[in-house]
Amino acid sequence: MTSSFQRIHGGPDQHGKPLFDFSTNSNACGPCPQALAAIGQADPTQYPDAGYTALRGQLAALHDVDVRRVVLAASASEFIFRISSLAAQRGARAVSLPPHSYGDYAQAAHAHRLALVAQTDEAQLRWACEPSSPLGVAHEGLGSLPDRAASAMLVLDRAYEPLRLDGAAALTHAQLQSVWQLWTPNKALGLTGVRAAYAIAPLGSDADAQAMEALCPSWPVGSHGVAMLQAWTSPDVRGWLAESLNTLREWKKRQIALLESSGWICEPSDANFFCARPPGMEPPESLALALAQLRAQGIKLRDTTSFGLPGLVRVSVLPPAAQYALHNAWQHIIGKSA
Repeated sequence: MTSSFQRIHGGPDQHGKPLFDFSTNSNACGPCPQALAAIGQADPTQYPDAGYTALRGQLAALHDVDVRRVVLAASASEFIFRISSLAAQRGARAVSLPPHSYGDYAQAAHAHRLALVAQTDEAQLRWACEPSSPLGVAHEGLGSLPDRAASAMLVLDRAYEPLRLDGAAALTHAQLQSVWQLWTPNKALGLTGVRAAYAIAPLGSDADAQAMEALCPSWPVGSHGVAMLQAWTSPDVRGWLAESLNTLREWKKRQIALLESSGWICEPSDANFFCARPPGMEPPESLALALAQLRAQGIKLRDTTSFGLPGLVRVSVLPPAAQYALHNAWQHIIGKSA
């Protein structure tokens, strides 16, 4: 029996690894050398500490929270499914999503027979993401969500907060203490192949944090994931990340200018990715054909139709060589169709 949900993601596909991959939002300055070295030194012959004592302490210190609020996860997607399970156990009937969002939120709701509702106030589990994917901005009304949550679970996916290039978070420090915060450092470190994540539980929600632990299998994070998360807390890695953001800002300006010179319309974004509308791609089949032609040349972009944004593509910020490869390939495609 196959699921009715189709898992659509960026990155390698049936054709292998793209030569120039604009379809994922990984930090193009990566991999972070210090984190990569830590992973290389990890000992895969040994189990991690089943309680992750040292790692939890380091993550708690990084976020200046009580260690009991740190919940480890095999990945962000694993956490999404696990907290959806907890919500269902607690009697949740409905889930609300941002207007355009990561597909696993809806898939997890479907798996636990939770209805998707358009009105946030009708949901007992509420998802938010900032900067959001695919648009890279906060969705309208995000700042008021914590104040309206009451007894509902509100989860803020902060996967792209470390890759923020502009703007500031919509929620105050006090508001952040009242929501679940989901962190996925592998994107910021350019190490998306290492699957490890963690969440910070809301202040005063020890029972929910303990319930999430009870739903978790033993050793959700292997030795390589532990090494990556420990590196994430180190000053050297934080320094590398800060420097990479300066580089990404310059690359982003250059990339947008190059696309706009070919008639692309680029949407505002605070992150290391943005959505864009390529010119002359109507009907929708034209865009699908153009993306397939680009893929044949080793260039992959992320069609945002599955996000509810037909006609647009999500484009991650890559180095100038990749930008020129996209520009030249696009000119060739347009020339052939003229």
